[in-house]
Amino acid sequence: MPCYAPFVKSEDARERIQKLLVTGDNRLKQGVDPGKARESYEQALAAARDAGLEETIRPLVELRLADLERLRREAPPPAPPAA
Repeated sequence: MPCYAPFVKSEDARERIQKLLVTGDNRLKQGVDPGKARESYEQALAAARDAGLEETIRPLVELRLADLERLRREAPPPAPPAA
């Protein structure tokens, strides 16, 4: 009788990784602190590492992290506090 546990575990991991990536993307679109988006992306990479999917997921995360860095460099300086 075949064992489906590894397949199910892999699908659960993929779903979790996808949710973390989408959460990070949504945080950026909603204007939430980019650090929160970075946190979601790093959690996705850690989940991928744990599931043995790091080589597949790493390029996706690296693109998102590079975009975060680009946005950080292009962001205007914060406005001074009102007096």
